Amino acid sequence: MSTETGLDPQVRALRAQRMQERTPALYEMTVSQARTADLASQRRLAAPPEPVAHIGERTIPGPGGDLTIRLYYPGGPGPLPTLLYFFGGGWTLGSVDTADAICRRLTNAAGCLTICVGYRLAPEHKFPAAVEDCHAAAGWVARHFADIDADPTRLVVGGDSAGGNLAAAVSLRARDAGGPSLIGQLLVYPNTDFGADTPSMRENTDPYFFNQTSVRWYWQHYLRRPEDGADPLASPLRAADHRALPPALVLTAEHDPIRDEGEQYARVLSQAGVRVESTRYQGMVHGFFAMSGAVDAARDAQEQAAAWLRARWSESEVLGRVGHR
Repeated sequence: MSTETGLDPQVRALRAQRMQERTPALYEMTVSQARTADLASQRRLAAPPEPVAHIGERTIPGPGGDLTIRLYYPGGPGPLPTLLYFFGGGWTLGSVDTADAICRRLTNAAGCLTICVGYRLAPEHKFPAAVEDCHAAAGWVARHFADIDADPTRLVVGGDSAGGNLAAAVSLRARDAGGPSLIGQLLVYPNTDFGADTPSMRENTDPYFFNQTSVRWYWQHYLRRPEDGADPLASPLRAADHRALPPALVLTAEHDPIRDEGEQYARVLSQAGVRVESTRYQGMVHGFFAMSGAVDAARDAQEQAAAWLRARWSESEVLGRVGHR
């Protein structure tokens, strides 16, 4: 049960365990070590993987080489509403495996085809490689909908953390490039502004959770040079125009250094006339959405996301163009 101030008791228990085990921060490791540790942590904290009707993998062409996508199918006939999901990990960590439990849960709860994209990671592949891969995957899905039993009129992009950043960036690029048509963007504690100097960024320094040092570490791996952070595809908050973007659900965590920039993005979208729902989960830390085996609020947030997706699927008025409201 969350409290209005301080960490949720379940989160405090995780912190105490990390203190006892002297768990090092990911930014104290090499990238290779951090990737291994991140996958182990994701699997340990997630709920047991839910069975889905079918899982398949495909290799699709990307701008820098072949990409792996993993497809999660619910029961029932198609064509299926589709969620294109981008995993988190600061553009540096993560894989289709780290998002497996989330994708299974959203597939079942939202009754959709969920496709997780294995985009290129930094520092081997700097910005904008990940954005290019994710946008290319969205275009591939829109062109090959019949092959995968997807409904091309009901395509949503989403992701957590860096994946939320990529979902926002793909929404901007799809609008400006004339497609593919998207009917929603699910943004779970998204990075939206490189170099943000906000109260939440200054306040969250706890070494046992994602903190301002973590934020800097990931950005340093992702960008070739600091000036690239001004690009709206890296910092969606800095886009000159947020009109005509798809409706959004923005979820944030109270004790998260990037809380404020996520909430600022929700406000900017709303001011531009985009329909937005925004929820701050009290007592939570960055990454909680993936902690469904340890934190009750993670399951609540996943159900909120699924309910929002179900509403997007049911709204026939969104058919026909990006950002229809």
